[in-house]
Amino acid sequence: MKQKLSIFLLALLAVFSTVTGVKADEYLRVGMEAAYAPFNWTQEDDSNGAVPIEGTNQFANGYDVQVAKKIAAALDKELLVVKTKWEGLVPALTSGKIDMIIAGMSPTEERKKEIAFSDSYYTSEPVMVVAREGQFANATSISDFAGANITAQQGVWHVDLLPQLEGAVIQTPMGDFSQMRQALASGIIDAYISERPEALTAEAANKAFKMLTLDPGFEVSPSDAEIAVGMRKDDERIEQVNQALAAFSEEEQVALMDQMIENQPVEEATEEEPSFITQVWNIVVNNWQQLLRGTGMTLLISILGTVIGTGIGLLIGVFRTAPTASSKAMAIVQKVLGWLINIYIEVFRGTPMIVQSMVIYYGTAQAFGLNLDRTLAAIFIVSINTGAYMSEIVRGGIFAVDKGQFEAATALGFTHNQTMRKIVLPQVIRNILPATGNEFVINIKDTSVLNVISVVELYFSGNTVATQTYQYFQTFTVIAIIYFILTFTVTRILRAIEKGFDMDNYTTGANQMQTEVLHD
Repeated sequence: MKQKLSIFLLALLAVFSTVTGVKADEYLRVGMEAAYAPFNWTQEDDSNGAVPIEGTNQFANGYDVQVAKKIAAALDKELLVVKTKWEGLVPALTSGKIDMIIAGMSPTEERKKEIAFSDSYYTSEPVMVVAREGQFANATSISDFAGANITAQQGVWHVDLLPQLEGAVIQTPMGDFSQMRQALASGIIDAYISERPEALTAEAANKAFKMLTLDPGFEVSPSDAEIAVGMRKDDERIEQVNQALAAFSEEEQVALMDQMIENQPVEEATEEEPSFITQVWNIVVNNWQQLLRGTGMTLLISILGTVIGTGIGLLIGVFRTAPTASSKAMAIVQKVLGWLINIYIEVFRGTPMIVQSMVIYYGTAQAFGLNLDRTLAAIFIVSINTGAYMSEIVRGGIFAVDKGQFEAATALGFTHNQTMRKIVLPQVIRNILPATGNEFVINIKDTSVLNVISVVELYFSGNTVATQTYQYFQTFTVIAIIYFILTFTVTRILRAIEKGFDMDNYTTGANQMQTEVLHD
């Protein structure tokens, strides 16, 4: 059993340590959210000079994309956008997952401690976005927001402007602009701090929003207002990047931004809004391919993660219930392996999967130079997380088997492996089916946390649709329905399997009784 466990773990490591991705000498891999129009957004075709997004059938466009194309041309590279959550951009850069960050990022002093920055390629103007019919729609200065619930995007320089709003009720910073727009539309907040291009986009997409330019406004340092290209500190191409940006005049920057605002895929709001059901149906009809791809990825990760995790749990469960080896040396090895397994179980049961995702995906690249494919990394993360829980479930299932069966097997000369394989595990598998099904359902839902490493699963796809359509409640209603259909279907299938096991056991028992009666 110890040999089988070692072989399985080595094989698993070999599979998931596969180095994948595009060749660094062919492509310039640029990280961005692709969800921050007009700086960057996601679209379904390559119109208006859009470029492919790695690992998807979608394309990215926007001001940042067009700047990235200029830099890629100067470096004689082909541009490839790596769609990455905002909080994952710096880890992705420092771990080598991407070559540059071109995502409307400001060269703040905190970020300069981690990465290097090029010269500026745009200067932002902070503004406020409010509800057009709200209490603060006529505000003209920062002093007019006393009592307002205001927030900003987490991890950006806008958060540093919040203390300047004296008397305002500062809310917890939110993850991205889509969350803030949703909060504003639902009345949870009264305003959020933005930049002029994004605010113009929000205003054009939703007539309920209004952009306010304040006078007097915010006091902003140049390092905050400017936007630059993020690069690794040891990247010697920074001079070439600065040369390319030097040829990009301020007039050209303004013209390009105006062009991107015009080109962004925003549906104009109509005077008569369709019903909620109609909006939900339109989202399904117009985005079913994107949602289907996300659903398929969610199922792939959850199915493989549950199957592999259950296999890990069975191996560990059997190992941990094995009797102590008669050889002193093997007994020591068994004890050490037991300690290591205990550490594995406690670590992965005691830490959130979202943290594990960041550490495994970015940490392995930064510490060991392993460039794991996102999908393989996601399957690995779900598998080892599930394995930690399943090992305890299996151990409990083994201990639930009557001790008399172990004693009878020993009396008949069965080894521990034979006892487990032929007598105990068939009963354990039946007994742990409900818990295994529960883990499967949990994995379907927990794949949503993998969006932090930009795995294009159902939640990630839904969030992309929401940022494209600005219909957040409607989009996430669709996502909730899909999740419910998946979990409901899986639950019913597993219950049918459980009944099948029960029927097989009943038939087997009846046949055995009939055989015994005939024999008598």
